[in-house]
Amino acid sequence: MPPRPRTLAAAVTVALALGAQAVPAAAADGPATATEVSRGIEIPAFYTPPTTLPGADGALIRSEPLPLALSLPGLGGPLPGEATRLMYKSTDAGGEPVAVTGAYIEPSAQWRGDGPRPLVAVAPGTMGQGDQCAASMALEHPLRFNGETVSVGYEDLSIYRLLLRGVAVVVTDYVGLGTTDRLHTYVNRVDGAHAVLDAVRAARSLDSASVTSGSRVGLFGYSQGGGATAAAAELQPSYAPDVTLAGTYAGAPPADLAEVTEAIDGGDLAGALGWSLNGFLQSEPALRPIADRYINAAGEEALKDLSTMCVGDALFAYGGDSSTAWTKGGQSISDVIRAEPALQAFLAEQRIGELRPAGPVRVATGTADDLVPHDQSRQLAVDWCRKGAKVTYDPVVLPGVGSGLLNHFAPLLADQGEAISWLTDRLSGEPARSNCWSMPVQP
Repeated sequence: MPPRPRTLAAAVTVALALGAQAVPAAAADGPATATEVSRGIEIPAFYTPPTTLPGADGALIRSEPLPLALSLPGLGGPLPGEATRLMYKSTDAGGEPVAVTGAYIEPSAQWRGDGPRPLVAVAPGTMGQGDQCAASMALEHPLRFNGETVSVGYEDLSIYRLLLRGVAVVVTDYVGLGTTDRLHTYVNRVDGAHAVLDAVRAARSLDSASVTSGSRVGLFGYSQGGGATAAAAELQPSYAPDVTLAGTYAGAPPADLAEVTEAIDGGDLAGALGWSLNGFLQSEPALRPIADRYINAAGEEALKDLSTMCVGDALFAYGGDSSTAWTKGGQSISDVIRAEPALQAFLAEQRIGELRPAGPVRVATGTADDLVPHDQSRQLAVDWCRKGAKVTYDPVVLPGVGSGLLNHFAPLLADQGEAISWLTDRLSGEPARSNCWSMPVQP
């Protein structure tokens, strides 16, 4: 299928923002023995979980050095730091043990804030559902383009900016992304939150890490990552009471998946509908009979196709498509949700904003964002304010440009510096001030 002009322009914008270099598929992951090949990319054996997992959440399963693609020699070591690939134990939404991969980066820069070196857990934005899309692999290969897949490590930008401030970073790949034993449970509230919080525990247990249980901890995420950090802030008191949060940044969080589903259908990132459905069926097999009643052969083929795709692949192959082509009766996925109470109940369980978050939170959302709709992200701030949380709400006022992807991506870049500054202030011990009082006049 020829690339659509708008999605092609968006993909080029992302790549230019990173300044990455393409990596040939044959050399993508070095000499490590592959256990899986996903769209021409060999997935190293590291990403295959063992049959038996540790009992403790956050326990390290294995680790190895991770070469950073963008690295320079420095007097105090390589810049911006030294990276370690991680596999650690977590618990999924069904209460079952699961292996999750990620990466820890020890910065070369000194931490000049108050207290010991802090740690930030970065929850990546949407990477895709193929194992080759994992954020830890993107640190080694920021841009992959081999004729079968297009993978862009756009989160590397925020990671490097944090490292240059002397902040240690741990990034999660989420449940099922990278690891070869299961499908990625895209935008699952509990899986995402647990993966983020257990990444903190895993980083603190690394012998080579300078961070300890006394280091302040922050969470940083945008889009899918914003949903994961928001959910982590809500679930931390019950799931990870040992992980005290100094601050949480949740940018463009998909807090209401019913609204997000309707918004992305027919848009630039329509393929994310397939990732969502695949993830829902992975998390809740009881929904399979509903899918069988509605999804036609073309829809089943699309779901299978998307299960190995990264963002770039989905933009080129499914950008602008409507889910009405995937159903037997020509209904949209939103129509199906409205017709099925079980689906409504499942999505209600995914709703973020029902619990009070731990520690101060910053919610930012582009006022022109029509991919992860601005109104539902703003509503999350309202919901948290009503629960007495300490919320900093920052609308990012930018003009709409006619592309849902660019309307969503532009606030990430425009606000990233402010987001990092807000978070590093919290990591330095500076108290946050809530602006909940101003919500009635905020866009």
